Amino acid sequence: MHDDADPIEERLGDALRERDQTIAVAESCTGGLIGSLLTDVPGSSDYFDRGLVTYSYDAKLQHLGVSREDLDRRGAVSEPVARQMARGVRDVAETTWGVATTGIAGPSGGTEEKPVGTVFIGVAYAADWGTGDSYANVSRYEFDGTRGEVKEQIALQALEDVLEAVGQS
Repeated sequence: MHDDADPIEERLGDALRERDQTIAVAESCTGGLIGSLLTDVPGSSDYFDRGLVTYSYDAKLQHLGVSREDLDRRGAVSEPVARQMARGVRDVAETTWGVATTGIAGPSGGTEEKPVGTVFIGVAYAADWGTGDSYANVSRYEFDGTRGEVKEQIALQALEDVLEAVGQS
């Protein structure tokens, strides 16, 4: 058993394995970093199904079913897009959990409304059919640092968000 000093990817992996649950990842701004962290853990094939890097609007639309209207109206870095990405990867992969990241890693691309470092992290859960307990939650964060530092903070926060949700399931 791990304690809080152990890396988040190990703690999440243990929690998923204990519950016989699986996860898939849809990454935009993190570019595959979450999948890389998850697969750093020996035995991660027990629970990690796939990671999709859906960086462009077209990739989000084609591989995750994100609506063209939300991409056009709200932009990729938005709550509805993060929610649809998390649901989409969960459902395409047929996993228990889907996690998604969409944000602005910088150093440019920010606006007053969405400054550099802004990210939306979506976490989607697939409950048993007929229970009505499936859901998708989205959290907004703002991180500081270089592009690499922001990406790392986002990836670690995404794993924390999933671990918290797994603990409540």
